[in-house]
Amino acid sequence: MTNKGFEIPNEMRETAEKGLQQAKTALGNLLGTARKLAETVQSSTETAQTKAGTAVTKGFDYTEQHLAATFDLAEKLVKSRNLKEAMDLQGEYMRNQIAALQTQAKEFTTLTEDAAKAGPDKAGSDKA
Repeated sequence: MTNKGFEIPNEMRETAEKGLQQAKTALGNLLGTARKLAETVQSSTETAQTKAGTAVTKGFDYTEQHLAATFDLAEKLVKSRNLKEAMDLQGEYMRNQIAALQTQAKEFTTLTEDAAKAGPDKAGSDKA
């Protein structure tokens, strides 16, 4: 008795790859539109020069990075040959995402601390 393992038919794999590409394109378009809207709002309210504007921009950047990583994983999973390979890919993805989230949290913390320090200075200079 030979154990061939689980194999995905080529037609199903191709359909999954096409679906992933369509979803990736649609989410990319949605995120691009949301980014343009945020940039318009920022420029009209002059928040682009503030820490809040920077946080919004970083938020979009991070979202794009996470979406790209997620779609990359999905594409690799569709092409995986067996369950072990799929589990290894998932583990690598999780390790990378946790590391990215830790880095991003540190960056947001620094941004928040800088904004808090700059806040009293700006308030004091407005009264002068």
